[in-house]
Amino acid sequence: MRAVLQRITRAEVAVAGEVVGRSGPGLMILICAMQGDDEAVAAKLAAKIAKMRIFKDDQDKMNLSVRDIGGSALVVSQFTLAADLRGNRPGFSTASPPEEGKRLYEHFATSLAREGVPNETGIFGADMAVSLTNDGPVTIWIDSAAG
Repeated sequence: MRAVLQRITRAEVAVAGEVVGRSGPGLMILICAMQGDDEAVAAKLAAKIAKMRIFKDDQDKMNLSVRDIGGSALVVSQFTLAADLRGNRPGFSTASPPEEGKRLYEHFATSLAREGVPNETGIFGADMAVSLTNDGPVTIWIDSAAG
């Protein structure tokens, strides 16, 4: 799976002008299931993200996790993270097929909640408008295949 994490003060996602998910202080997580991913990969990534120490402590050091601060997450599917950029037009053939991608996206969000990070989601496959306030800014890219 691939994910882009953004430390946020707030975020929301809307479909057809209606807000379908939001988060206060915590994380904006854009997520893409890749071919070959399974539930174990999704759960492992959720556990890793829940423990990542990217929030400031009392000494202004990035030493706290989203759980430590009592934060939440907005999880939005984004198959374009699978982009193959060898040419001028990206290809997305390495992303999981839609049915599988949706299942793993939902499993990731459920796993993140089990790890103590409440979250809301967008709508898989929908044309979504995402707005957020990036805190820091702190943005981190993760590819589970890279370890």
